[in-house]
Amino acid sequence: MARLFGTDGVRGLAGGVLTAELALQIARAAATVLAPNIDGGRRVAVVGRDPRISGAMLSAAVSAGLTASGVDVIDVGVLPTPAIAWLTADYGAALGVMISASHNAMPDNGIKIFAAGGHKLDDDMEDRIEALLSADGHAGETVNATGAAIGRVDDAPHAAESYTAHLVASLSHRLDGVTVVVDCSHGAASVVGPEIYRLAGATVVAINAEPDGLNINDGCGSTHLDGLQKAVVERGADLGIAHDGDADRCLAVDASGAVVDGDAIMAVLAIAMSEAGTLTDNTLVATVMSNLGLHIAMRRAEITLRTTAVGDRYVLEELRRGGFALGGEQSGHVVLPAVGSTGDGIATALRLMERMAQTGSTLANLASAMRTLPQVLINVQVSDKAAVASAPSVSDAVAEAERELGESGRVLLRPSGTEQLVRVMVEASEIDVATRLAEELAGRVASV
Repeated sequence: MARLFGTDGVRGLAGGVLTAELALQIARAAATVLAPNIDGGRRVAVVGRDPRISGAMLSAAVSAGLTASGVDVIDVGVLPTPAIAWLTADYGAALGVMISASHNAMPDNGIKIFAAGGHKLDDDMEDRIEALLSADGHAGETVNATGAAIGRVDDAPHAAESYTAHLVASLSHRLDGVTVVVDCSHGAASVVGPEIYRLAGATVVAINAEPDGLNINDGCGSTHLDGLQKAVVERGADLGIAHDGDADRCLAVDASGAVVDGDAIMAVLAIAMSEAGTLTDNTLVATVMSNLGLHIAMRRAEITLRTTAVGDRYVLEELRRGGFALGGEQSGHVVLPAVGSTGDGIATALRLMERMAQTGSTLANLASAMRTLPQVLINVQVSDKAAVASAPSVSDAVAEAERELGESGRVLLRPSGTEQLVRVMVEASEIDVATRLAEELAGRVASV
């Protein structure tokens, strides 16, 4: 069958592509790979979900697959993805499973799996799990527990409190005096986000924080900022924070309603951590899609910027490999390894507001450390990505564009990982220049 795992777990139409049967079999395969019963002791998994209507069904199926494989389940209910990762480490569990489709619309859902310590799976682990699934989606070579070896399912009534206390305790400065509007996207942030910000000292106005199973991400959250921008201005708030459905990322808006994206957030946090001496090797990790403006801002601040392939999993791998303290994506996935093992939108927002409270500066002033350069992205359908990559006509055109831009712009050609598609990106100090060069390059790619 086609590869199940995408850039962030398994995702698809709940009840369609992602059935309860498939969820059960994925859980059984994950238990076999991540929680082998080597010494005969009890093994534990943490299972959580976002509030979408299919979450309870898929969570039950995952729990059935885990317990059938002899793994005890701690069901923490509706919590953000980073809470599941943190609790997996805190409970010493062999694995964690989050049922969520992040920013996708309600009909979709997904399965995100964490290894021991709350770490995302690498390609090898995903491949080993998929190898246990046959073409019809049934798990083979997995253990059927019987009798007393069958796993138990227990609730964790204090899981949310533990995660909340962990994030609040991670701050060195309270948020008193900061007024924030929080768009919870009718998602997992609704459960703990506003309360965490209040406990940290902020004055909080929560919007889109009434999940009913059907309204998650519906015209709100990090993919629909209009409502948040309006609310911030109307309330006279200092900033706004927008989460996605599972709260593993956030975007911000300043007091005027202007958007502060993940790149700008990382710039603010990197400079703050550099000044505090907590930015390991004075290095920030970001993907190749981060705006050139971030590169320029970091050079100005004498901070090294290391780049990875697109996807927060690659940022995480680089952070772990180098022992770095901050990394993330333009989309708002920001990772602070001292706080958690994966992107955490609530932790990110706390750090952003902490910087405001410490300095007495507005978010607009802090974010002005970075100027976002105009960026043009064109997706080009091709018959052979490999041929494009090796075509002299394309490499010559890229070199010519780079010569024209000099240090004031950037060119990036990136083949899609799943389609016969090449993404042409050009950044320049002027939008007209970026548009012209991107169109010229796209034409050259299409002609191969």
